[in-house]
Amino acid sequence: MRVLRSTDAAQPPVVIEEQVPQPRPQRGELLVRVHAAGVTPTELVWFTTTHDNDGGQRRRAILGHEFSGVVAALGEAAVGFEIGQEVYGMNDWFADGALAEYCVTQPTSLAHKPSRVSHVEAAAVPIGALTAWQGLFERANLQAGEHVLVHGGAGAVGSFAIQLARFRGARITATASARNVDFVTGLGADKVIDYRAVRFEDEVADVDVVFDPVGGDTLQRSWSVLRPGGRMVTVAADGESTTDERVKRAFFIVEPNQDQLIRIGDLLESGTLHPVVDSVLPLSRAPAAFTGEVGRRGRGKIVVTIASET
Repeated sequence: MRVLRSTDAAQPPVVIEEQVPQPRPQRGELLVRVHAAGVTPTELVWFTTTHDNDGGQRRRAILGHEFSGVVAALGEAAVGFEIGQEVYGMNDWFADGALAEYCVTQPTSLAHKPSRVSHVEAAAVPIGALTAWQGLFERANLQAGEHVLVHGGAGAVGSFAIQLARFRGARITATASARNVDFVTGLGADKVIDYRAVRFEDEVADVDVVFDPVGGDTLQRSWSVLRPGGRMVTVAADGESTTDERVKRAFFIVEPNQDQLIRIGDLLESGTLHPVVDSVLPLSRAPAAFTGEVGRRGRGKIVVTIASET
């Protein structure tokens, strides 16, 4: 089968297409024929891409961990799904990913694909929506009526954070570029700050929750806008290796969760939640998504099409 994988022959790593044997699901696993997969460009340098679960060096990882497709085979004792069912989800960060014609995953990492959305749209959902759900609802315990600041409001994670915060009944301020102000307002933000024109800390204060997928200077400046007892949540990659105790407490890595995927799927089916697809590429052009060569609007997720939709 065709796959996209990283190569450590160059520094920084690059993405190449290769032919590899089709995997077989082991006991308790299932095989998905991938129709579409989401791309997170920074994944190329993540710890989970360059290291295995024991901390050793990982080589030639197959990239992409969110997908939509069809169940192609079941391993022994795999339960909850049948061959031919349409599914969407994400697989383990240390497993081979879904920028491939087939991927192996656990049934607990999947849910049935909502019929309202296409495979391309569904592939744009799992990581962003689960990150927003776990960050806002589990980590920050966001409540109706609270004020949340969402950075990167037009992005793959921020766009879901705004929609889910609106679903919870929170008051939302978001940051975005000028060209995306109207778009982010349409997602449900009460106020949108053009972060290139003004400093957000001059425009907002005493917020209950800051949701940060950006990191760096944005994260450091965000502490000052929290009210006493306010909660910071960050998923920015630079939080993984931080020595700052505040950032350590605020940082988390999203995990697959079937129950949450089911609930997110219900919101997609009802039209309460909407996927945001920035651009769509065939597998042959997908390496460009990791190099910045693809023209982007800065809205939502780049999605790679792999198998024809049915």
